Amino acid sequence: MKRRQQPLRLAFSCSALLLLGGCLDVPHPFAHSGKNGPGLAANALLSDANASLWAKDVAQALLQQTIPAIAQPTRKGDWWLNMKAELRNGQIVPIYTVMTPKNTVRATQEGQPVPVEQWSAGDGSFFTLVAQDAASRIAAVLTGIQADDMDKDPHSLKHRAARVYFTGVTGAPGDGNTSLAQAFVASFWDSEDTIQNSARNADFIVNTTVKLSPGPAGTTGHPQEHIEIVWHVVDANGKEAGAATQLHDIDAHSLDQYWGDVAVAAAQEAAAATKQIIDRYSGRDNAPLAAPGTSKPAPAIPSPPSAPAG
Repeated sequence: MKRRQQPLRLAFSCSALLLLGGCLDVPHPFAHSGKNGPGLAANALLSDANASLWAKDVAQALLQQTIPAIAQPTRKGDWWLNMKAELRNGQIVPIYTVMTPKNTVRATQEGQPVPVEQWSAGDGSFFTLVAQDAASRIAAVLTGIQADDMDKDPHSLKHRAARVYFTGVTGAPGDGNTSLAQAFVASFWDSEDTIQNSARNADFIVNTTVKLSPGPAGTTGHPQEHIEIVWHVVDANGKEAGAATQLHDIDAHSLDQYWGDVAVAAAQEAAAATKQIIDRYSGRDNAPLAAPGTSKPAPAIPSPPSAPAG
């Protein structure tokens, strides 16, 4: 009986790559090149069952990397991931190639080599480790692809300041709502991003909440309060980009009237943290990927795949 060849079909949303308004034309699904292409099992030196297990585990591991991957057939316009394995000096080297909708190579990354015996006899635990190793490398490649596209886009945050709408502060005692807000805006002007007066065309929106609760007695027996200040950052679509949280124990009622230097110190720290959230979320500081078709050895990653005990 002829063995059925198992194709790889993995898909993921481009929203995982570009976290600012709209999707760039960058990888959004992974799949096999088509029904007439070679099967994953044949290209991976695996049985159909283990080839399917490898594909499913890679999809699951990509989900854990915040890449919403799913096994599904290729559709028109899809980017896809070509997974195969090569035998080299008694070891199996997994190879992951990101392909464009035109079936051209965009990037190739190699996984951690493993002994042939482990590859052939691997079970679910083994391929989970292989997939986790793969997901880290694939995610790094996708990050580079995003950065490359942002580099070429004159309107991306690699080439301009982020527009930030700050909604203000709520929940603070005394003059905290006003003093914290004013200090945050003053501190933010020193960064490369800009505060604007409306949510229209804003790349990010920042809102801040303050909560007070009874705290432990101070070292001298004076009552204290626990203060929590959270600076929420969301993108233009309302998706959370991150949050900076400040937690302190203060003398009870010490901020019931004037915040003074406390507001300035808290706002300066928050402004720096907000900028870091924007940088990380937008990916504007990421290095662009090398030229399409570039293949390079896999970087060292802790805990390489190994055979399960027993």
